[in-house]
Amino acid sequence: MKRSNMKAQVFILIGAILWGTTGSVQAFAPQNATPIVIGALRMAIGGTTLLLVAKIRGAFKTKLKLDKKLLLVASICMAVYQPFFFSGVFKTGIALGTVLALGSAPVFSGVIEYFLGGKLSRRWVIGTIVSIIGCTLLFGGQDSMNMNVFGLILSLGAGLSYAVYVKVSQKLFHDSRRDAVNGLVFFISAVILSPILFMNDLSWVISARGIIATLHLGIVATALAYTLFAYGLVNISTPTAVTLTLAEPLTAAALGVVVFSENLTGVSMIGVLLLFCGLIVNSYPEKEKGKRENKNIVNLKF
Repeated sequence: MKRSNMKAQVFILIGAILWGTTGSVQAFAPQNATPIVIGALRMAIGGTTLLLVAKIRGAFKTKLKLDKKLLLVASICMAVYQPFFFSGVFKTGIALGTVLALGSAPVFSGVIEYFLGGKLSRRWVIGTIVSIIGCTLLFGGQDSMNMNVFGLILSLGAGLSYAVYVKVSQKLFHDSRRDAVNGLVFFISAVILSPILFMNDLSWVISARGIIATLHLGIVATALAYTLFAYGLVNISTPTAVTLTLAEPLTAAALGVVVFSENLTGVSMIGVLLLFCGLIVNSYPEKEKGKRENKNIVNLKF
């Protein structure tokens, strides 16, 4: 495996681990902090931070060659992911909503890659199936499920929007500076979500816990995490990148046990093991078989 590919996987895994802290941080936030408002604030702080960092680094000194349509698509996908995910979880329960949103994203990503002419490796298929089964078992034994059709659609919509965001962003990253693209995408997403902030109570934000929670979610779990993800995404295929982000629920489960003394059932423990194994399969170095036409497409036939 090329050194750049290994480095890319490390970046993406670290980014996913940082995303996995969001649940614990939301639990730390004041009680009147609703998930949808937290999601909008996360985008506002994260998007502004990314845009300022890109500006300071001189990303906008030269004219950007950006496809405006793709930029808008990426921004909309990132914006709608927040309410889709949180609303889906609210209507179907944490277990089913999380599994559908996070578990469907790698599947949608693989389908998108296939229909765009990419070839999925046997390793990716096996690793992704194992990871999704693990994710299902991890959450399946911990929370009640509500078969709300609208909630199911919203959760699947979150998975699809995330998969599209990743694919479109990869194209944008190849055409322009990653910090500039990230700054614009997340700032536009923040603008799209801004009405939420004007329609809800934000008094809790100025409390000590509110400040700590929102700064962590915006700067660490968004700006830093998505910067790492962007740097990793350029050097590996989008299906592999999306599957590796399943380290997020693995991190969330670990924090639940360590920080909140939550007990995992036997089924959930099996899920953790399978999820970990699936991530290992997808990140394990694969032997090169000649030169590849495109370093972002897995060329092994399945």
